[in-house]
Amino acid sequence: MIKNIYRGIKAYAGTLRLISELKLWKYFGVPVLISFVTAASIGFLAWGLSDNIGRLIATLWFWEWGSETFLKISEVIGGIAIIAVGLILYKHIIMALSAPFMSPVSEKIERHLLGNEHVHRDTGNAAQLWRGVRINVRNLLLELLFTTPLIILSFIPVINIVTSVLIFLLQSYYAGFGNMDYTLERHFKYDESTKFVRSHSGIAIGNGIVFMAMLFIPIIGIILVLPLSVTASTTETVRLIKESGRLKLAGKTSENIEHD
Repeated sequence: MIKNIYRGIKAYAGTLRLISELKLWKYFGVPVLISFVTAASIGFLAWGLSDNIGRLIATLWFWEWGSETFLKISEVIGGIAIIAVGLILYKHIIMALSAPFMSPVSEKIERHLLGNEHVHRDTGNAAQLWRGVRINVRNLLLELLFTTPLIILSFIPVINIVTSVLIFLLQSYYAGFGNMDYTLERHFKYDESTKFVRSHSGIAIGNGIVFMAMLFIPIIGIILVLPLSVTASTTETVRLIKESGRLKLAGKTSENIEHD
């Protein structure tokens, strides 16, 4: 697991060079716009609702003394909770809506890596968008299911250190999952893709760790997060599929190609 997490992180090395070499920057215009609008919307939502959620949390304090202090703390907690949920929503929204743009990018990188101009594809933009929505809605529901109890436990001192790490790793896994599926959608059906990612969860976490870390870099992080993460995930996912002998090229699997 640790080795695969490292490989997922290491895959980011050389991504800027590869994007420039393949002239892929033009494909990222709309996804970057989607990313900016989504991030700004969540930011304004967190700013506007933190006071309301803070006051709601503050009702748990029944005593007169310390009520003002507890209200201030509650407002901070409310803001953090919104941002935590906002990050979950953010990545799934941009991944789902960017699928028609990211899948072609992944395809071009795959062609470059394999030296073959006939990469197998059965889907169009509409199918890619629908699959992106389906995968990310599934991942969103599962992530919220697992994250919610961890957020509640985060209010407990000391334990919140462990839960914070677990929340970050959980978010990283699902971020990496979404990035890997831009490549997997050309090779596997929906159910097969989920099983494939589960069996290579370390790679997904490693890719997602850098993805999540970049979101904390103002402006630049939002611009570069999708280009770099999708490029890094494609190089690793293509390698994994090829090693499994299930890479589809011009109607053949990689096993057939090796025997030809």
